[in-house]
Amino acid sequence: MLSNNQELNFSGENIYVGIDVHKKSWKVTIQVDELVYKTFSQDPKVKILESYLNKNFPNASYQCAYEAGFSGFWLQQELEKVGINCIVVNPADIPTTDKEKKQKTDARDSRKIARSLKNGELEGIYIPAVEELEDRHLVRTRSTLARDFSREKNRIKSILNFYGVTYPEQFRDENKHWSKGFMNWLNKIELNTANGNYSLQTHVANSLYFREKILDSTRQIRQLSRTEKYAKIVSLLCTIPGIGLLTAMTILTELHKIERFENLDKLCSYIGFIPNTHSTGEKEKVGKITNRGNKYLKNVLIEASWVAIRNDPALLIVFKKLCKVMESNKAIIRIAKK
Repeated sequence: MLSNNQELNFSGENIYVGIDVHKKSWKVTIQVDELVYKTFSQDPKVKILESYLNKNFPNASYQCAYEAGFSGFWLQQELEKVGINCIVVNPADIPTTDKEKKQKTDARDSRKIARSLKNGELEGIYIPAVEELEDRHLVRTRSTLARDFSREKNRIKSILNFYGVTYPEQFRDENKHWSKGFMNWLNKIELNTANGNYSLQTHVANSLYFREKILDSTRQIRQLSRTEKYAKIVSLLCTIPGIGLLTAMTILTELHKIERFENLDKLCSYIGFIPNTHSTGEKEKVGKITNRGNKYLKNVLIEASWVAIRNDPALLIVFKKLCKVMESNKAIIRIAKK
């Protein structure tokens, strides 16, 4: 006698799987055509989901989706390996009803992903290769260290201002702050009590640590930029006014493949160089640039643009013309796009 599993055959059928991913569990919804077959929780293991689908829907075509988030892309890669087609979607692009917004649960989230996947309303985001992701994390790590270093510097200056510590004559110029001599002076400062000294010196030690790590990560990025994969394009990018090694590597590791963007508008949309718009009837309102976008690219390109207008007369002329009809902060966005 044939077993139940052997009698089942879903060949030619699509089974849609929506996953709400969490660290300790997944909420999974299975949808078959218009029917929500089942919503359940499971341990965060691909093997469990694979076994469930093969047992209950043998020979079917499995279509799966989950939101981009803390878990990265490893789940998508593991699902693809076992024959489950999977896309990763931007959470903001998933159609959501007013009720789902006001009564949010993991089960509802997984059901709306499965429903939208079945209706063809989801478009997967670009998933870089593992090597590309790790190159990107190297560049982002330096950016994180720089922010941490800046916070420590601000904390140190806050302590000095709070206790009325004045700078020596040679360090009155802020451009000379955080040099080796300045750090030596910080180490010699003595406040009124041991507790005060401990607080100050802790922040000084942290700042020295972050500065050393920034130097280490910069050396690592420079070494990466000299590899065959990046060397030629980095040298070309660095010929553009305002773009140096770190900016060039940020651009390359964040974009990966420029040809994935069909035109300039889609590239600007990815970066975040487009305005918020609201149009209804005969009224149309155009606001500031959208918060949506790649913050790493947006930041470095705007910073590079401020440098570029000081080094490229042609860009400076364009910038000055733009400033006659708009604020400088808006004009620099146009330069960044250019």
